[in-house]
Amino acid sequence: MKIQDLLNKKVMLLDLQATTKEAAIDEMINSLVDNGVVTDFDVFKAGIMAREAQTSTGLGDGIAMPHSKNPAVKEATVLFAKSNKGVDYESLDGQPTDLFFMIAAPEGANDTHLAALAELSKYLMQDGFADRLRKVTSPDEVIAAFNTGEEEAQAEEAK
Repeated sequence: MKIQDLLNKKVMLLDLQATTKEAAIDEMINSLVDNGVVTDFDVFKAGIMAREAQTSTGLGDGIAMPHSKNPAVKEATVLFAKSNKGVDYESLDGQPTDLFFMIAAPEGANDTHLAALAELSKYLMQDGFADRLRKVTSPDEVIAAFNTGEEEAQAEEAK
């Protein structure tokens, strides 16, 4: 799986306005609903919040990956969002979150969300990758950052 295949440019939010965790989740879900990826705001949000109740998906280092495998999802999608102010997302390190990857997977897509989490983690562990994402100003630049990250990973593997 290539994360670029799941990143949907139409749903990206490059200036997330929310300042609280729940408002950030609502803003991202609204983008998914408005663009036809999610059919029912409340059903999808219930899935996201149930996952958050287990433990925060605010991983630290300014990154959060809220996710749900959910009957309201029409097609597997990763929404990228960036906050220019930072959000109190109840992250594991207690620091504000500014990069978000909301993973929406249809109910029957058994391992799609797990594969997406693993794939995203691979990129986010690369030196400087998150900082590159913090500088993007367009959806095309987001995709380009992932393409560059993929090329760097392949070059590293070839060594």
